[in-house]
Amino acid sequence: MTKTRRRIQSQLRLIDAVAILLDARVPYSSCNPDLRSIINNKPRLVILNKCDMADPAQTKKWLALFRGKNIAAIALDCKTGKGLNAFIPTVKNVLSDRIEAWNNKGMTGRTIKVMVVGIPNVGKSSFINRMSKQTRAKVEDRPGVTRGNQWYTIGKGFDLLDTPGVLWPKFNDPSVGEKLAFIGSVKDDILDTEQLAGRLLEYLRNNYPDPLCARYKLSFDEIETAQGYEILELVGRKRGMLISGGEINTERAASAVLDEFRGAVLGKLTIDRAEDHPDVRI
Repeated sequence: MTKTRRRIQSQLRLIDAVAILLDARVPYSSCNPDLRSIINNKPRLVILNKCDMADPAQTKKWLALFRGKNIAAIALDCKTGKGLNAFIPTVKNVLSDRIEAWNNKGMTGRTIKVMVVGIPNVGKSSFINRMSKQTRAKVEDRPGVTRGNQWYTIGKGFDLLDTPGVLWPKFNDPSVGEKLAFIGSVKDDILDTEQLAGRLLEYLRNNYPDPLCARYKLSFDEIETAQGYEILELVGRKRGMLISGGEINTERAASAVLDEFRGAVLGKLTIDRAEDHPDVRI
């Protein structure tokens, strides 16, 4: 983490703006709180990636929240390409004063350089691949793939600098770490996946009961007062995930729940609600 922080800081003098990629399902939790001090006063914009996996109503609220704080924000989805066309115009708008100053100095057409930052697994490489229309940036659905800073040209007079995804040393709010684990930004092999899946099921029961019940053929009466682990057992039983003696394979059920949430099989769901984070800062 310290090494990546130093890499980012060493490149700041070379770039004009910073694009902060957030996961549209967890815009608050996927924002590294150390970024403000790392990027200092550089112009910035927020990108809510994976918007096709998030609750559209919540994404709209998040965009309004950021824009209300005079932070440029767009939503896009790298898999489908939705919203990508808004990126370059938004950057140019953020840098309009600087571009005018360059033009006045006879530097018309000066290359705009934008650093792309974000936590692991938020989709930086997928975004750059889409923007550069090639697959030079390595893409894998696991955290920690990008190892170093890399430059990519995405059009005439426009360069992107990719950076490794980095988490911060300590989660002051335990729920933030939990939500990052939901989306796969924390490696599963260091987690209690059954407990994690149980917590996710409780959240879905409280906020998205209809898609939860529909997916796992549950009735709301069955889960209304159940604890997360009890809901997980119900899911395992409904799916026939049994081992010898009729015991429920809750580990297998947990993997299924997490995989299906991460793949948007459960529907378009948002875990960080904008109304719960009015004081978010970037």
